[in-house]
Amino acid sequence: MVILSERTMKVTHSTDSVFINLGPVHPSTHGVFRMRAHVDGEVITEIEPIFGYLHRGIEKLAEGKSYRQIIPLTDRLDYVSSMTNNLAYCMAVEKLAGIEVPERAVYIRVIMSELQRILSHLLGIGSFFNDMGTFFTPFFYMFVQKEKITDLLEMVSGQRLLYNYMRFGGVSHDLPDTFLPALNRFLREMPAEIDKYEHLLNENEIVLARSKNVGVISREMAINSSVSGPVLRATGVNWDIRKVDPYSYYDLFDFDVPVGTKGDCYDRYRVRIEELRQSLRILEQAISKLPAGRVLNPVPLRFRPPAGEAYSHVESNKGELGFHVISDGSDKPYRLHVRAPSLLNLSALREMLIGWKLADAIIIFGSIDICLGEVDR
Repeated sequence: MVILSERTMKVTHSTDSVFINLGPVHPSTHGVFRMRAHVDGEVITEIEPIFGYLHRGIEKLAEGKSYRQIIPLTDRLDYVSSMTNNLAYCMAVEKLAGIEVPERAVYIRVIMSELQRILSHLLGIGSFFNDMGTFFTPFFYMFVQKEKITDLLEMVSGQRLLYNYMRFGGVSHDLPDTFLPALNRFLREMPAEIDKYEHLLNENEIVLARSKNVGVISREMAINSSVSGPVLRATGVNWDIRKVDPYSYYDLFDFDVPVGTKGDCYDRYRVRIEELRQSLRILEQAISKLPAGRVLNPVPLRFRPPAGEAYSHVESNKGELGFHVISDGSDKPYRLHVRAPSLLNLSALREMLIGWKLADAIIIFGSIDICLGEVDR
């Protein structure tokens, strides 16, 4: 990522050039983020992304906590995808310690992960159109369905945001009796809702004018910037961890990987919409295959994995989320590092913004759909 200071920003000044700060508390920055833009008239000629306003030192805090105590810390990364964060971390520790997960628990993990993907995409898509300044109604439509998913996750965990549900060796407890009927009802209703979103938005004149061929990133730039998730797939790269490096039985599920062609804001929207449908397909299969049995292989409260290291990654809502854990044989990790997709997806922001007008900057930024919790960790 190119980080520029005032003294090093290579810009050509004219009588109309000026520096403008967007943030750190701008309502459309999706968190405490700041963009320092140099504009010539209305055109962005240089951009400096500024991070750190939300830094909490989670990786350093993890060195002083037991492995189990770290699970709630992972909730605070992408806080609209807490269970996915839990899963990626638990998988890394399970790999390090050789912990087996019961089959029923694996399927429950898949169900929770796909519900989180739908929830996150609904918020991301709704916020994206809200950023356009004229589409507040779709956000409310999507928020209604997002609340239904939150209700489902509350049934399981007792929480509505930071769930702390995953455990080493499975999940904390089994699904309640009311969960599957409620989930089946949601699966019956959701396809019609997605149809409604597409009817409202796909061919909308304003949507096409503001997002088609806007904020384009090339396939090569996306790959070289380590971009992942919908931002990468929008450029035409067919790369999904669930397919290329399957985990949690994802190789047993039948689903497609949506890809775009141009890598613009519109393609990033379309990929997320199609991923909603694919997540519904996965959920239906997971429910039909859900076996009986235990949901947890218990491990000691302060267990000590053998000395060594392990890396595990998942396809989170934003992209490739990975955890690298190093053990020295004690009950606390020697080192924990998070491969945060939001941070790496931002590495292409400068290429997306330069040459576009200031009014487009918020839309382009919103199309990346980041969470500052995992950027400033």
